[in-house]
Amino acid sequence: MAQPAILIVEDEQKLSRLLELELEYENYRTVIADNGQDALDLMLSKTWDLVLLDIMLPELSGLEVLRRVRRKDETTPIILLTARDQVHDKVSGLDLGANDYITKPFQIEELLARIRVHLRQPVKQAATQSDVLEVCDLQVNLDAHEVKRANQLIDLTPREFDLLVCLMKHKNIVMTREQLIEHVWGFDYYGDTNVVDVYIRYLRQKVDKGFEMPHIQTVRGVGYTIRDNGQ
Repeated sequence: MAQPAILIVEDEQKLSRLLELELEYENYRTVIADNGQDALDLMLSKTWDLVLLDIMLPELSGLEVLRRVRRKDETTPIILLTARDQVHDKVSGLDLGANDYITKPFQIEELLARIRVHLRQPVKQAATQSDVLEVCDLQVNLDAHEVKRANQLIDLTPREFDLLVCLMKHKNIVMTREQLIEHVWGFDYYGDTNVVDVYIRYLRQKVDKGFEMPHIQTVRGVGYTIRDNGQ
């Protein structure tokens, strides 16, 4: 079996060298890019099994690199490396299509565990049959990636769509923040679960605002649910 190829995008030389040594010890093939433009060129010209992408980079920021890459490549796992411990930066990265993030300073064992998780996750494939989820006047077509309420199209980001699908598949069941993180983000979450609160707020603005009956319900002290009978 070929060694997985990992692109390390990091401008701190000591850290990039440490990552290179640790990953090669674990039998990964590595290449280092120390600025955003080189990273973008490498990500678009070669195939990678996984990318470690720092947010703070010269020439192009990690978020800008991520934005441009995801226009052409939606499947390569990308883990953000960031010194910023703020919900906004985490949400921005995940919303742009990052699969995961880890905040500096981090333990190398934790990073290696995250890498193993993403390398063994199969690429998401389209559903083999038409599948429509319904809650009253709210419909989600999984094949078409389309959301309608009262026959009005609703434009959601990929992360918002996944969160809505999770809630609808578990309608009338209260999901904790931890459960939503696990189902929607697909990894054992380390950090603030209020990322979920941010996305719930986004969803409510798009799905419930302007309608008499809100579908997305908060169960105080527990989590969130979608009910098919409103309040």
